[in-house]
Amino acid sequence: MYNSSSNSQSYPRPTWNEYFLMLAKLAATRSTCLAFPVGAVIVKNKQILATGYNGSPSGSAHCTAQGYCYPDLSSCDASKTLPSRAVHAEANAIAQAAKHGISTDGASIYVTLEPCLSCLKLIISAGIHEIFYETSFNQGDKARVRDSFIQEGLVQLHKIDLSPETASRASQFLLNPTSFVKEISTPPQELIDS
Repeated sequence: MYNSSSNSQSYPRPTWNEYFLMLAKLAATRSTCLAFPVGAVIVKNKQILATGYNGSPSGSAHCTAQGYCYPDLSSCDASKTLPSRAVHAEANAIAQAAKHGISTDGASIYVTLEPCLSCLKLIISAGIHEIFYETSFNQGDKARVRDSFIQEGLVQLHKIDLSPETASRASQFLLNPTSFVKEISTPPQELIDS
């Protein structure tokens, strides 16, 4: 696990990993999934290539707007048989890059939730070799398949967390204006004359 808390500046800046994870968390706020919001950010050379969040396909009714995924089913995760209507955040980010002709070869992806196996295979096929995620997902046989891809050298996964200091400072930036003119106090006249 990456340590994201080493920063000794008087105004600590987030690490690059924290910065991109926070952007993925912001992308998740656009989610239209009733089960749980997920956000993703594809990055190459510290530049954002594309973002994505989970939700129904473009043009389809949003689950959040209609108040359900399927009639008589409040959430996709409430059924063991019906598939989710949502396009996953990682798939949406890759689709956005493709739609705009942006290569993801050699990029990294930051996601709020460890990719499912379908998204993991898509990520690998899109040339993304490094995944940074906040919350674990795969267990049992799914974890075995994931680990086989790691052992083959196809992908690297890194679980990361925001430091409490970074999260606290970010919340202040979200809750309060960040760009304003600060008043500069005028020094007393005796200091100006001296």
